[in-house]
Amino acid sequence: MPLADEQIRRNHLLAAAPPSVREQLATLGTLEPLPFKEVLFERGARVERVVFPTVGVCSLLSVTSDERIVEVATIGNEGFVGLPVFLQATLMSAHRAIAQIPGEGIVVDAREFLEISNSGGPFQAVLMRYAQALMTQIAQSAACNRLHSTEQRAARWLLMTHDRVDGDVFTLTREFLAQMLGAGREAVDEAAGALRERGLITYARGCVTVLDRAGLEAACCECYEIVRSEFDRLLPARS
Repeated sequence: MPLADEQIRRNHLLAAAPPSVREQLATLGTLEPLPFKEVLFERGARVERVVFPTVGVCSLLSVTSDERIVEVATIGNEGFVGLPVFLQATLMSAHRAIAQIPGEGIVVDAREFLEISNSGGPFQAVLMRYAQALMTQIAQSAACNRLHSTEQRAARWLLMTHDRVDGDVFTLTREFLAQMLGAGREAVDEAAGALRERGLITYARGCVTVLDRAGLEAACCECYEIVRSEFDRLLPARS
């Protein structure tokens, strides 16, 4: 059964696509669950599909040979996972893609997506702008991980996740946050504790509640605003 247009439009990139493209994707795409920590692509593996999240959050991870992990990009319903397909590459190189916050997404075969996305027109232009915005996020994440404190980076990560979920509560374990930030658990506990003591968040039983969004933005470094402004500039329809 074809997907309903309402389902497709829950992803902002697809909502910006012309009706003819959405009609194609309604037939070619499937709506699939994205369980917590599901590996969507493995580093070095061939990319066989692209995923447009409609609910939930995905992460691109840089993984070393000894399995140390740090997040380089966060992707929600403003984008899609599988940029190498659009760029006509076949490997994820050093990146692993996982579902960070469980949800669901529209999955399209890589070859079929490539035919649609590279046929020109407004949809291709939207995807090109998204590619630029995502590259900005990746570059800024690298600078942030090198230059800013764990507390600032934790605030940035919480804000980016908060942008991509419905409501103020989302699942988060200490171990997972430590992996996302590439920091030790003690440093992450200190950072989360400082944010909690200032009344910006609560954190219990693996769940974070954002209490003071403005305060969290004030606690964050400038990297969050740089990336958000770039997405708003290139993809104004996402908001």
